[in-house]
Amino acid sequence: MSDVSTSPRWNPVQTLLLVVAVAGAASLAIVAHAKNRLLSGAPIGLWSAVHLSDATLPVVLFGGAGVVLAIVPLLRRPTLYWLAPPAAGGVIAGLSWIAGRCADALAASSPAMARTSLGAGYWIVVVCALLAAADAVSRLRLRALPSLLAGTVALLPLAALIAIGVTDQLSIMREYDGQRDAFLAALLRHIELVAGAVIPAALIGIPLGIAAHRRAHVRRIVFPSLNILQTIPSLAMFGLLLAPLSRLAEAMPALGRIGISGVGPAPAVIALVLYALLPIVRNTAAGLAGVPASVLDAARGMGMSRRQSLWQVEVPLALPLVLAGLRIAVVQAVGLASVAALIGAGGLGAIMFQGLFADALDLVLLGAIPVVLLATVVDGLLKALAAASQPRAA
Repeated sequence: MSDVSTSPRWNPVQTLLLVVAVAGAASLAIVAHAKNRLLSGAPIGLWSAVHLSDATLPVVLFGGAGVVLAIVPLLRRPTLYWLAPPAAGGVIAGLSWIAGRCADALAASSPAMARTSLGAGYWIVVVCALLAAADAVSRLRLRALPSLLAGTVALLPLAALIAIGVTDQLSIMREYDGQRDAFLAALLRHIELVAGAVIPAALIGIPLGIAAHRRAHVRRIVFPSLNILQTIPSLAMFGLLLAPLSRLAEAMPALGRIGISGVGPAPAVIALVLYALLPIVRNTAAGLAGVPASVLDAARGMGMSRRQSLWQVEVPLALPLVLAGLRIAVVQAVGLASVAALIGAGGLGAIMFQGLFADALDLVLLGAIPVVLLATVVDGLLKALAAASQPRAA
């Protein structure tokens, strides 16, 4: 960790987040209670939720952690910014605990079909707490992996509450209970789609980036083509692939037997590969172009061949930028794989669209939240890997 200069007494970002969080908690519903999953629920504010939860510890945790998170930006010692992630975790856990206990109380006096959903006020407070923790961690100027670990601390208390069943009566957890097997299968399929697209894209894109760097005529063809592919909307891309793959499967039944057809994972993976190529090719070419000429001259002076110079000098120096392009491609693929559910590819998008078609918001969230978390984790890990690959100064 590098040294951090003394922090200012007033942090406009943290102040804005505090104002928004307080306004959201005070004026919007923390939970909403409805007769079933399809109806809009009656809003229940923070004060009423606290009264229904009838528990002191969650309130103390929420309030105490909120005070700590609010005063962290005012502290003159930057090392105390380490308090922000656990304080944000306390705010999220405390509010979730209140919501969970409130859902327990409502479930005890309601029909089995009744649902208690998390309200807009809850989500505003959670997002503001996470952003406040992220802002504080960014001011510590940590490396990528410690930053990711610090951010994980903010979600550990909530994970513990979920594990012990405090939130079981909330609607999103009841949706998970009803979709447990389907959810795990969808999560695995989502990861398979992303990996099945990014690995071939890297195997194609990195050599293509090297060729584009070394040959101007390749560069003039590759980059305009990939730019055009990037502008095609994902649904249109899936549609363009549907007809030729269907015809191919009809002409060659063996391909259909192994899963290649106009719908399903095949067009999804092909489309994701095409979308992933641009950031990988562009960053590979840019990374190689950024290698200093003096380093190349030194490699030639040592008697290295062009191939030896490429793999022993140029690629290692370009690796951080190559990994940055791979990170963009993976995060993009995680999001676009959700849309692929519309053509039968499965994944977490299938749960999201199932919720949309059934007008069940919590089912949508059950698919959307893991997509966000998966993209965030992958982004942090690849960012850490890129930082670790930076050449050390002699």
